[in-house]
Amino acid sequence: MGRGISMLGPYALIPEESLWALIPLAVYILVSFRPKVHALTIAMIACLFGYILTGQTPAMTGALVVKSLGSTLGLIGFIIMCGAGLGSVMSEARVSHTIVYWIVKYIGVTTEKRAILCVIVTTTLVCGLLGTLAGGCAIVAPILIPIVAAAGLKPATVACLFQSSGETGLIWGPFTGPTVALLAITHLSYGRMMLWAALPYGLIWLTVIYFCGLRIQHDPSYDERYELDTAEQTTLGITAQEKRVTLAFLIGFVGLLTFSMITHQKTAFTVFVMLALALVICLFKSLDMSVMFRAFAKGMGSMAGTFLLFILLNMMLEYINYGHGFEALGKILVSFAGEGSRMMVVIMGTLVGSFGVNGGAVAQLQVTHGLFASAVKTASVPMEFWALALICGSRVTTSIYPGSNMIAPMGLARSESLKAMLFGGWSVSMTSIAFIIVWSWFAMPIFFPI
Repeated sequence: MGRGISMLGPYALIPEESLWALIPLAVYILVSFRPKVHALTIAMIACLFGYILTGQTPAMTGALVVKSLGSTLGLIGFIIMCGAGLGSVMSEARVSHTIVYWIVKYIGVTTEKRAILCVIVTTTLVCGLLGTLAGGCAIVAPILIPIVAAAGLKPATVACLFQSSGETGLIWGPFTGPTVALLAITHLSYGRMMLWAALPYGLIWLTVIYFCGLRIQHDPSYDERYELDTAEQTTLGITAQEKRVTLAFLIGFVGLLTFSMITHQKTAFTVFVMLALALVICLFKSLDMSVMFRAFAKGMGSMAGTFLLFILLNMMLEYINYGHGFEALGKILVSFAGEGSRMMVVIMGTLVGSFGVNGGAVAQLQVTHGLFASAVKTASVPMEFWALALICGSRVTTSIYPGSNMIAPMGLARSESLKAMLFGGWSVSMTSIAFIIVWSWFAMPIFFPI
């Protein structure tokens, strides 16, 4: 949105750029810690605050709803619904059952710790290859949930693992948008960027979220449990037809995954993947297409609430942007950096990107770099360390503020525990920020002396 066009309504209570615009987000975060409050209720309360503060009218609100339906969050919400639809078809054809049987028998995912590792490795790999968190989680969720549910994992645990593992995949994948943007900004090679920035950062995230998962598993306050229907539960045998259908599904899955990686498909391609895999199952299972689509629609309907949540969440973020709340916060943080020491520039760049810049990861990388480009050059900050700051700044935001990268994994994991998501997100984020502070102070003078 251009700065010359004000989206504040005629009865706005805040100026065009103000920290007051962050009140809806603060309300969202605070209310999310209250027990037993539905996510839709939290989002609606936050939207009401945004509506009043920005002085909106009913007509302006209607236009915002239409805009939100066509937003990225709206698309991600639809992808989640399609993922649930595919999961329903897989259950109808006993594909999930067969995959559970194979993995439990040949890999032995029978304990909580091994199940947690299974989720971490699979989600990191798929999201890194697809280049999308929501799309990757939507594809692996129907396969992994029956497996980890059998091993005793809670939905809240899986949701946290989905997000942090998927975020790690996005910074490790060689052709993801954030990686390509980061390489263009820093002019580092992929190998050097991985060695000095992405690999250590990602390993920290995965290690921390592993222990967060164990903590959630043993915390009785997280009382969600998976309730799988009969078709999703593991039994002792599989038929020859189920093997053929599952093999066809896996071949189609790998083929579409390979195609998406080679052709650098966007998030919207995931919708095609869901429908194509459902049709593959229909063909090899010899299902009537009407039966398949009834199962698909039933699964989609189970995620209607999540879709509505995404629309409300987009509206809340738009209200914040109307008052330029994130920009106001960013300016305050920027004023503390200036042309100070190399360590201070790296630390402040990390904090501004993490807490003061909101938007897509690629946009956050570019905005944060633009804010500090002159200071980085003046202080002779090594690009290897600046890349680490940019990665942290673009990833922390989605882990500490409720947004699409938090809500999507939560919905796909069939969880409603925002508290667990914030616990996992803040744990990995604060640990990584602490690492950057210590690493910049200790390692920069040793490996990159002036």
